Amino acid sequence: MQSLEELRGEHRVIEMVLNGLEQLAAQVKRGKPLDREKAGKALEILRNFADRCHHGKEEKHLFKIMEARGVTREGGPLGVMLQEHEEGRAYIREMVESARPAARGDKETALDFAQHAKSYIELLRQHILKEDEILYPMAEHLLSAEDDKQLVKAFAVVEQKEMGAGGHEKYHKWAKELADSSKK
Repeated sequence: MQSLEELRGEHRVIEMVLNGLEQLAAQVKRGKPLDREKAGKALEILRNFADRCHHGKEEKHLFKIMEARGVTREGGPLGVMLQEHEEGRAYIREMVESARPAARGDKETALDFAQHAKSYIELLRQHILKEDEILYPMAEHLLSAEDDKQLVKAFAVVEQKEMGAGGHEKYHKWAKELADSSKK
């Protein structure tokens, strides 16, 4: 299904950012100041691309259709995914709050940033695995071809609203830069 392949593809981009964020956190733990530019890009991607766009597509569209097809929200897989989205938002807020002082050399705040980053990375990697291996295959069995077409159209609207023209490309480029810098 095209809609689910789009979401899986976005997971690969998010994983690149997680790899770059992991490297930033490791540098901080080794006593280096936080790279403000890279941290800023990673956090912007996570806030706009991963959360507003990707999670927005899931929450506003995919999960609603799945719920209409009988997947329970409360006490079920959708509730777990929504709870994890909220946990991720809290970690992002903590990283945003600590990024500026960490980049200025505040060691305590830098370690806070690194810890929030580590917790976020662990959460998101497990979250992505659950979606790729459990939730999306479940959706493939529930959704019709017409549902898929509707989701693809709705996803395009979310992208335009949340990121605007060229936003996807910009965030893909930044994600690749972060991933490439994490390999050095």
